[in-house]
Amino acid sequence: MGSKTIIEKKLFLLIGSIFILTGFMFQKPDYLKMITPTELNQVMQKEDIVLIDVHTPEQQHIKGTDLVIPYNEIEKYQNKLPKDKNTAIYLYCQGGPMGEAAAKSLYELGYRNLFNLEGGAKAWRKAGLDFE
Repeated sequence: MGSKTIIEKKLFLLIGSIFILTGFMFQKPDYLKMITPTELNQVMQKEDIVLIDVHTPEQQHIKGTDLVIPYNEIEKYQNKLPKDKNTAIYLYCQGGPMGEAAAKSLYELGYRNLFNLEGGAKAWRKAGLDFE
């Protein structure tokens, strides 16, 4: 085997490893379920849910929002959160990432039934659904 072939194989393995590792970094955490605007709207029609806007700065809220808590201040508002850590909590921000960050904080506080609105308030608006 020539040295060029060995270098090509090592390079191929290195690049493959990088793709695998970066792919894992972008996976959704297993403690967070994503929900579409249509699915969330259907749940809201059937159940009394806990819906939290975690976007900062504050934005227009989806109709039915229960709490407005900045995604990076979840711990400060523990007294406003449900006492039962198995209560379903639905999160949203403008596009999604702040909801994921808030979910991580909630998970670290012991909450286990977490949902994030896929595409956030932008997707809600695009679906033609109501705001306050």
